[in-house]
Amino acid sequence: MILLTIEQVLQKAESYLSDKDLAFIKKAYEYARDAHEGQFRKSGEPYIHHPVAVAGILVGLQMDPVTVAAGFLHDVVEDTSVTLKDISEQFNEEVAMLVDGVTKLKKIKFKSKEEQQAENHRKMFVAMAQDIRCILIKLADRLHNMRTLKHMPKEKQIQKANETLEIFSPLAHRLGISTIKWELEDVALRYLNPQQYYRIVNLMQQKRAEREEYVQEVMNEIKDKLQEVHINAEISGRPKHIYSIYRKMAIQGKQFNEIYDLLAVRIIVNSIKDCYAALGIIHTCFKPMPGRFKDYIAMPKANMYQSLHTTVIGPKGDPLEVQIRTSDMHHIAEYGIAAHWAYKEGAPKAPVNSFEDKLSWFREIIEWQNDATNAEEFMESLKVDLFSDMVFVFTPKGDVIELPAGSVPLDFAYRIHTEIGNKCIGAKINGKMVTLDYKLKTGDIIEILTSKHSYGPSQDWLKITQSSHAKNKIRQWFKRERREENVAKGKEMIERELKDRGFDLKEVFTSDNLQTVAQKYNFSGEEDMYAAVGYNGITAAQVATRLTDKIRRKKEQEADPSALLDSIRESRPPVPKKKTDSGIVVKGIDNMLIRLSKCCNPVPGDDIVGYITKGRGVSVHRKDCVNVLTDDAQVRLLPVEWEGSEEQPKNYNVDIEINGFDRRGLLNEVLHAVAETKTNITAVSGRSDKNKMATINMSVSIQNVNHLQKVVERIKRIPDIYAVRRVMQ
Repeated sequence: MILLTIEQVLQKAESYLSDKDLAFIKKAYEYARDAHEGQFRKSGEPYIHHPVAVAGILVGLQMDPVTVAAGFLHDVVEDTSVTLKDISEQFNEEVAMLVDGVTKLKKIKFKSKEEQQAENHRKMFVAMAQDIRCILIKLADRLHNMRTLKHMPKEKQIQKANETLEIFSPLAHRLGISTIKWELEDVALRYLNPQQYYRIVNLMQQKRAEREEYVQEVMNEIKDKLQEVHINAEISGRPKHIYSIYRKMAIQGKQFNEIYDLLAVRIIVNSIKDCYAALGIIHTCFKPMPGRFKDYIAMPKANMYQSLHTTVIGPKGDPLEVQIRTSDMHHIAEYGIAAHWAYKEGAPKAPVNSFEDKLSWFREIIEWQNDATNAEEFMESLKVDLFSDMVFVFTPKGDVIELPAGSVPLDFAYRIHTEIGNKCIGAKINGKMVTLDYKLKTGDIIEILTSKHSYGPSQDWLKITQSSHAKNKIRQWFKRERREENVAKGKEMIERELKDRGFDLKEVFTSDNLQTVAQKYNFSGEEDMYAAVGYNGITAAQVATRLTDKIRRKKEQEADPSALLDSIRESRPPVPKKKTDSGIVVKGIDNMLIRLSKCCNPVPGDDIVGYITKGRGVSVHRKDCVNVLTDDAQVRLLPVEWEGSEEQPKNYNVDIEINGFDRRGLLNEVLHAVAETKTNITAVSGRSDKNKMATINMSVSIQNVNHLQKVVERIKRIPDIYAVRRVMQ
C-alpha cells in the first residue's frame, strides 16, 4: 500500500480550505508528530503515518478543518502523555471534544475484553449522538487500520474483520458513506473468508473484458437515445463490489452467473425531471424485469440515498441493472452524511437543520444508553435497531416509517407515539385486522386501534416487539405504573433463586451487601434493583450471583488444598506403584486418583497441570484451559507430568472443529481423510448456516499431539476447508 505523505494531504486540502485553515491543520499535524515521536506501528513504520492517513481520508471527504485536525490528533490522548486539557489549550474545545469521542477507555479496569470493547463502542456512539463528526473520524481510523491489517496476528485479523462487518460497515451504510462502506466490507471478507474472496475475484477477472465490452455497447446505445431527446447525461459502468456478490451467492444460494447486477450502468443527469425522462427511454429501449423497479427519489432511504433503480433485459438477453440520479444525489450516495458536513469557505460549519430529521434515530441513542443496564445490552439494542435489515411501512396518511426487519404493529405504534403504544388494543394492515405479533412487510399500510380503557402493556409485549425503542418504552411503563408490585415480585424471585442455590437468606440480605450490589448495577437503592428484576430489566440469577460473591469466595478460601490432598491420600489404600490408567503421575505422590478433564481433553505432548478436587482426586487440565486460569483455581493446582511411552500406546479423545464452504460431499471427504490417518472417530456432527459456511464437530481417538497434528494437516488439504481447530468444552 502506498503511504500518504503530509504534503499530499495538505495539497488535497488546498483545493477547498483557506490559508488560515491550512495553517490550523498543519499545526495539528506537527503537534501529533511530536507527541508520537519514537512510536512505531506493527508494520515497523513511524506511528505518525497512521494519523496522516486518517486525516487524508477526512480531507478526501472535504471535512471542515476542526475535524481534519482531530483526525491528526485522534490517538494522542490514548497513546501518549498528552491530555484533553492540553489539546483544548493548544487548539480549541471543539477539537478536544472530537478527540475525546474517539478515545478508548484504556485506563478503566474491566472484567473482560468483551465488556471493555462494548464500553468503548457505547462511549463512541454517545459522543456520536452529540456530534456526528466523531463517527466520521472513527470510520476513517478503522478504514486505515483495515488497509494495514496484514501486519497483525491472525487472531487479531479475524476479530477486527468481524467487528468491522458487525458494527462499522453497517454504520457507514446507515450514514450513506458508500465509498467507505464497500472498502470496509471487501477488506473484511478477504480476512474472514479468503478462499471465497479470491474465488470471486478470479471469476470476475475471467470474463471482465467480455463484460466491459458488453456494457460499453449498452452505454453507447443509451447515450444515443438520450441525446435524441436532448438529455445531457454522464454514463458509466457501475463497479460491483466483492462482498455484495458474496452475500448474494451465500444468502440467496445463487451461482456467480446468476447475479443480476454484475452488469450495471449508472446514468447521472441534471435534474429530477431528467431522471424520470431517462427512465422512460430505458424502458422503451429495453424490456423491464417485473418487480425490479425501485423509486428512491420519491421515497429516499433513511441514509438520504436517492436514485432510480431498474433491471432490464439487455441486448444479449442478460439482466442489466440501471441506476439513474442527479449529480447532487450521486454526491450524497458516495459521501452520505459527510456531504452535509463538507466544509465550504464562508458557508455554515454544520447545516444541522437540513438533515437532522432524517437522522432522528440518533436522538434515541442517549435514551437507550440511559435505560441499558450495561454496555453489552446497549450494543445489542443498537445492533437490532441500527444495523439490521429494515422494512418501510406507511401510516394511514401516507407517511413512511422505517422499522427493523421482523417488527410487529406494536413497534410501529410506539414509533408513532408512546401513548399510542401503551393504549394499543389491535391493528389493521391494509384494511384487515391482524394479531399484534404479525410480522410487518415493506409497503404495509398500518392503522393502530387504541382504547382509553386499555390496561396498558403486557409482559408478553417484550417478547414479540423487535425494536429497542418499543422495548424501552414498555419497560418504562412497568417501572412507572407497577413499581410496588415489581418490587415485591423482584424480591420474591431473588429469594427463590438464593434458596435454590442453598444460601441462608439472613446471611445474604445484609444492608451493606444489598447496597453494594445495587450500586454495581447503577441503581440508587435496593428497591430499584428489586423493581428491575420484577419488570425483567435484569434477571434474578444475575443479582443472586452478585449477592453471593463474597460468601462463595470466603468458602473457597477456607478450603485448605493441603487438607484436601491428605484426604485424597487417606481415602485410597496403598498399592504397589505401577503405570496409571491415565498415563499421568503426580510429582512426589503415588497412588493418586487421577482423571483427565473433559473440558479440555489433554493428550500426551500437551503442557498439563493438576487441579485438586473435592472427593474426586486430581483432575488434569491443559495449562491453557480457562477453568484453571482463574485466581480461585490457582491455590488448588499442583505439578503433574506424562508417564514414559508404553508398548501399547493409550488413546485419548480430542474434540476438533472444522470450518469450510458447504458443498455436496464435503463431510464424506473429511471422514475419508481422517480414516487415511488410521484414526478412529468416536463422534461427529455437522451444520451449515445461511452463508453456506459448514461447521463439522468431531471427536477423534489419538495417541499424542504429533498424531493429532497429522490428522489436522490431512484435513486442511481438503479443498474448501478454511480452518481446523482443537476445541474445549
